[in-house]
Amino acid sequence: MEEIEVFADETVFRNDDNGYTVLVVKSGKTRVSAVGIMPPIAPGEKLKITGEWTEHPIYGKQIKVSGCEIEKPTTLSGIEKYLCSGMIRGIGPATAKLLIKAFGEQTLDVLYSEPQKLMDVPGIGPKRAKMIMESYAEQAQQREAMVFLQSYGVTPSLAVKIFKRYGENVQQVIRQNPYRLVEDIEGVGFRTADKIAASLGIEPDSEYRLSAGVQHTLAEATNGTGHCYLPREELSLYAQRLLGNEPELIEHTIDSLILSRRLIAQVLPGEGEEIVAVYLPQTYHAEVDVARRLREMIDAMPGTMATDLSAQIDELERIEGVTFHEQQRRAIETAVKSGMTVITGGPGTGKTTIIKCIIRLLSVSGEIALAAPTGRAAKRMSEACGMEAKTLHRLLEYGGEEGDFARGQDNPLEMDTLIIDEMSMVDIFLMRSVLRALVPGTRLIMVGDSDQLPSVGAGNVLRDILDSKAIPAVELTEIFRQDEKSMIVYNAHRINHGEAPRLNAKGSDFFFERAASPTDAARKIVNLCATRLPNFLGLDPVRQMQVLSPTKKGDCGVWMLNQMLQAQFNPPTAHKNERVRGDTTFREGDKVMQTRNNYQLKWKKEGVFAWEEGQGVFNGDIGFITAIDTQERTVEVQFDDERIATYEGGDVDDLELAYCISVHKSQGSEFPVVVMPAVGGPPMLLTRNLLYTAVTRARRMVMIVGRETAIDQMIANVNTRKRYSALCWRLTQLMEL
Repeated sequence: MEEIEVFADETVFRNDDNGYTVLVVKSGKTRVSAVGIMPPIAPGEKLKITGEWTEHPIYGKQIKVSGCEIEKPTTLSGIEKYLCSGMIRGIGPATAKLLIKAFGEQTLDVLYSEPQKLMDVPGIGPKRAKMIMESYAEQAQQREAMVFLQSYGVTPSLAVKIFKRYGENVQQVIRQNPYRLVEDIEGVGFRTADKIAASLGIEPDSEYRLSAGVQHTLAEATNGTGHCYLPREELSLYAQRLLGNEPELIEHTIDSLILSRRLIAQVLPGEGEEIVAVYLPQTYHAEVDVARRLREMIDAMPGTMATDLSAQIDELERIEGVTFHEQQRRAIETAVKSGMTVITGGPGTGKTTIIKCIIRLLSVSGEIALAAPTGRAAKRMSEACGMEAKTLHRLLEYGGEEGDFARGQDNPLEMDTLIIDEMSMVDIFLMRSVLRALVPGTRLIMVGDSDQLPSVGAGNVLRDILDSKAIPAVELTEIFRQDEKSMIVYNAHRINHGEAPRLNAKGSDFFFERAASPTDAARKIVNLCATRLPNFLGLDPVRQMQVLSPTKKGDCGVWMLNQMLQAQFNPPTAHKNERVRGDTTFREGDKVMQTRNNYQLKWKKEGVFAWEEGQGVFNGDIGFITAIDTQERTVEVQFDDERIATYEGGDVDDLELAYCISVHKSQGSEFPVVVMPAVGGPPMLLTRNLLYTAVTRARRMVMIVGRETAIDQMIANVNTRKRYSALCWRLTQLMEL
C-alpha cells in the first residue's frame, strides 16, 4: 500500500450510483490514472491517495484507490478551476469569476458556512443562489461522510451505499447506533458494525450491541444455514461465541427481544423433551401461514374426476406406446383425483412422463400452469412437456420491491391446476407467496426429489410436507425402463442407498480419474474440459459441460477452479474489454452466474415482432457477458433464456464466474456433462445427498476426479446438518383439528 499527494486534473469517468471514478491526477509534470470508489472530485483539488500500483493491459500504469482525502483549493487559480469544473450546479466560468471577485480566497468558506452572502453578489438572483447552495452542501456532506466512514475502516464503495441511505444524517445515525447498519445496508455485517462501534467507544455490553448480535446470530442461521428457528439454548450459545459477553447478559437480551416482539418464541416438542424455538418474526409468520394455507387448500380439494380414469390412462398408454409401472399409474391417478399431491422420485423414475400424462388428462377440464423455482428448471420443464413453464417469480409477477409479487390473495392466479417441479428448491418464503396467490380449490401438484439437497433459503418444505403425511404423496422407486442402461441413473440410486458407484464400466457414461492431490485434480479437470472430453464427445466445453465443486475454497474449490478455467477458455486479449470487481476480473465472453435475487434489474428479450421487456434476475441464473462498456462501466449479460440485462454500478457485485459452480447452486439444472472433484474436505459439506445431487445434474456423462476414498467418505456421511423447521409439526397439529 502506498500514499501519494497529487492534484486532480481531469475526471475521465464517474458513476454517481456507486462512486466509481477514473481520475487523471498529476504530480509536477507526471500524469497517471487513479481508479476506484471516490467522492466527487474537481480539477485542481489536492488529494492524498492511498492505494496500490497496477499495470492495466490497455491503459498502462494506474493506482487502485483504497482511500482518498481531499484538501480544498487555496489559491485563486485553484478555486476558479474547481468552480468551473461543472460539479456545482449553477456555476459556470462567468459566475465563478463573479464569486472570486466578491470573496477572493474565502470563496469556498463562504459557500460552506455563509451561503446567504451569494445573494449580495450582482448577477446572482435568489433562484441561482439556492441552486448553488444546495449543490455545494450536497457535495460537502458526501465528502464529510466518506472521510468519516473511511476513518473507521469502511470501504469506499460501502461508504457510498451508507451515505445514500442516511444522507446528511449519516454521522448522527452511526454515532448513536452503528448497529443499524446491519439491518439497513446490504453488505454490512455485524462485525463491520461492531468494529465501527468499538472505534466510537461504544461499550461491549451496550444494549444496541447485544440486541444486534443476537438478531444477527439468528439471521445467519436462517439465511446462511436454512434454519427457520434456533432452539433457545443454541441461540444463546452461538450469540455468546459471537459477542463474548456473559451468558446472563445474553439471556437477558433474548428475553427483552421476545418481550418487544422483535423475536418470537414458541414451545415445540423435541426429542425427549420440549424445546423453546426462537424465530425471527418474518420467518415465524411465513411458516405459520404456509401450514394454515395448506390446510385450507386440503379442505377445499376439488371433486374427483370421471370414474373412467383407468380407461383414459389405458388409452394414453396405447397412443404414446408406453406401459406405466404400477407406481407411475398410482401417481397419475392420485394427482388427477386429489386436490393436492406430492410426487417424488430419483432420476429415471419417470416423473416427466407422469407430468405429461397428467397434463393430457387434466387439460380437458381446465387451464394448467407449469412452474419451477429457477429459469433453467423452467426451461427444462418446457422442453420436456411441450408447453410453457414459467419461473415461480415470473408466474407470481414480481414487482418493483424485493419480495413483492403482483399476484397474491387480493389478485390471485386464475388457473385450475398448478404443477410445480423441483420442489426441493422451494423455501418457506417462496412457498408462502405461491399459496397466497392460489384460490382454495385450485389443484396443486408438487414434483421433486426429496433426496436432493434442501433449498438454499430457509425451511425444508418438501421433506416437511412428506413427513407430515397431510397431503397424498407417491414415491417412485422403480427405474423407468428407458434409463435402465444409464450408469448415471444406476449409480445415482446406488449412492442414494449407501452403495459405492460402479466406476469406468465398459460402455459407461460414469467415469472416474484418480488424482494424487487436490492440485493434481484441479490440473486434470482443466485438461479434461479443455481437450479430452470435447474431443471425445464433440461438445462445447463451456456451454455444454459444467464443473461442479462441493466447496468454495481450496485448490479444487469454486474460486480457484474458476480462475484456472477462465484462463483456459477466455484469456485476456487486447480486443476484450474487462471490468474488475474485487479479486475477480470479468471480461467479454465470460460465463457468469447471478448470485442473489435482484427484482429491479431490467432486461429485454427479442420477440417475434418486437423486443419484450421486463425486470428481475434471480439467484442461479447463468449467462454470458456479451459486452462491457469501459466508459459507462456497464456489463451486458445474455442469459440462457435469451434475456439480456445491463448491469450498472453495484449490480455487478451480484455476478460471479460460472465456469465452475457449487453443487448447491446447480440445483434445478441439468447439463450434458458434469465434472466434479472428489478430494476430501469439511465433513459438514461432503455428504451423501450432495454427491447424489451433483451426479443427478448430468444427462450424458459424469466425470469425477480425485480419490475413491473421498467418494466412499461422502457416501458414508449421512449426518446432514439438521434444519430446524416446525412446518411438519404445524401441519400435523392442524390436521388433527
